[in-house]
Amino acid sequence: MTKIRVILFILIIPVFTSVQGQSASDSKEIDLGYPVYSQYLQNGLIINPAYAGSRGALSGFISYRIQWMGISNAPVFQTISLHAPMKNDRVALGIMGQFMQYGVTRSKSIYASYAYNVKMGQGKLSFGLKGGVDISNTDYTGLALADPDDPLFLENGKYILPNFGAGIYYYTSKFFAGISTPQFLSYKKNGTNGVQAFHSFNNYDFILTAGGLVTFSELFKFKPSVLVNYSLEETKKLTQMDINGNFILADLLWAGLSWRTTEDVVVGILQVQLNQQLMLGFSYDYPVGSMNTASKGGSVEFVLRYEFGSKISAANPRYF
Repeated sequence: MTKIRVILFILIIPVFTSVQGQSASDSKEIDLGYPVYSQYLQNGLIINPAYAGSRGALSGFISYRIQWMGISNAPVFQTISLHAPMKNDRVALGIMGQFMQYGVTRSKSIYASYAYNVKMGQGKLSFGLKGGVDISNTDYTGLALADPDDPLFLENGKYILPNFGAGIYYYTSKFFAGISTPQFLSYKKNGTNGVQAFHSFNNYDFILTAGGLVTFSELFKFKPSVLVNYSLEETKKLTQMDINGNFILADLLWAGLSWRTTEDVVVGILQVQLNQQLMLGFSYDYPVGSMNTASKGGSVEFVLRYEFGSKISAANPRYF
């Protein structure tokens, strides 16, 4: 119980330590953005560090996403992660690397996660922390500028931005729910072409996820879920909302649809659980809103998950 109190204290501290008067103007703040994924339900570590260890095995995950095909220099995201429970089954560790390319900017991130879970009712309640660094490099030399001597483009932008986040995750065999804050720190440019870290509760993003499992028969199941990404910044607010539904056939084939209401995007998802260790997935995002005229090809995402030494039996597969 003492450990739980300490973890809760760490998670709550940022709420009461917002430094007033330190928020930077929009022109000086550095916002690397948060990549959009369509198959986050198969690797919750992407959005919540408390997910670490919940698969009950050493779980490896790789994803490759091409955003807005057909647009020159459109974003490309790559992710690799590993997480597993430790021997005492209460503690879990994870690590994740992300590589992003958009326009003339290249960025990479690496974060380590720690989760501590306790049994609660029919499921487990997990508290997670993560810490790491984002590295961004923007090279303007390849741009065809109207004014090559424009001072805004004379110096390339390279930033090394340490950060940390936290989350809470509860799951049973039929239900899951979680909330996380991806980043506690914000950054702004200073007058010497450097960066300065600051903390403001008003800059927080919160990612909420919840879902369940409806079993019609051993051969047919349905998994509805929702994701909400909400920012406390006045100019952002609701940045992403997904309503998802996955049909599971014989625990082998997962076929689903997702409606990303904030972007007017329909997502089709197809995943195959080849055996108890290996899963392959593909998703296609089709824009039906304003992006439809610019990106005729939509977005695609490929994923692979492999679980080493999995103890999960065919009679009791993991759905979350």
